Amino acid sequence: MQVALSTSSPQRKLFRRLSILAGNVIQIAGLVAACGALAFARSVQSKPVAIALMLSSWILLYFCCHAIAHWSVGRTLGIRFAFYTIGGTGNPFGYPTGIRWLFERLPFFGVQTEKASMQNASPSAKAIMWSAGVTSSAFVPTASALCAWSAAVPGSKPFSIFAVLWAIGTLSSNWRSQTGDFAKARRSLRS
Repeated sequence: MQVALSTSSPQRKLFRRLSILAGNVIQIAGLVAACGALAFARSVQSKPVAIALMLSSWILLYFCCHAIAHWSVGRTLGIRFAFYTIGGTGNPFGYPTGIRWLFERLPFFGVQTEKASMQNASPSAKAIMWSAGVTSSAFVPTASALCAWSAAVPGSKPFSIFAVLWAIGTLSSNWRSQTGDFAKARRSLRS
C-alpha cells in the first residue's frame, strides 16, 4: 500500500499514528462522551458542573469530529485511508499568535489518505472529502452550544455567542489559508 504523505503542512508536530480502527473507536467514544456530557449538563442541578459539562462537550466535539468527518465522507465517496495521526494543528497560521503555540501542541486527529485512492478519486469527491473536516469542526460543536442554550444550561447564551464566533473564525481562517482543508478542496477542483 502506498501512502500519500502531505507536505503542505511541514510545521505540524506529530505525536502518534493510529490504525483506522483505533482512531475511529477513540473518536466515536469522544463523540458519545460529548453527547452524554451535554445531556447531563441539561439535567444537573449544580451550575458550575453544568457549565463544565457544556464546555467539555464542546471541546470533545471540536477534537473528535474533524478527522472522522474526512474519513466517513471520504469512505462514502470511495476514498480509502491508511491511518490516523495525532498531532498539533495542520493550520497553525489560522490562529492568532498567542493561541498558535497552544494549538501546535494540542492533540488534533488527522487522517491520511491512500495515494492510489486519491489519484483515482474524482476532483469533486476529493473536494467534498477535504471540506467535510473543517465544516464539521465549525458546525458540530456550535450545534452543541446552541442545544445547550435551547435547554437553558447555565452560561449557555454567552457561550453560544462565543461558539458561533469561533465557528466563523474557523471557517474564515481556513478559507484564507494556503494549507487548510478548503485550499486542498479548491486545488482538487482545479486539477
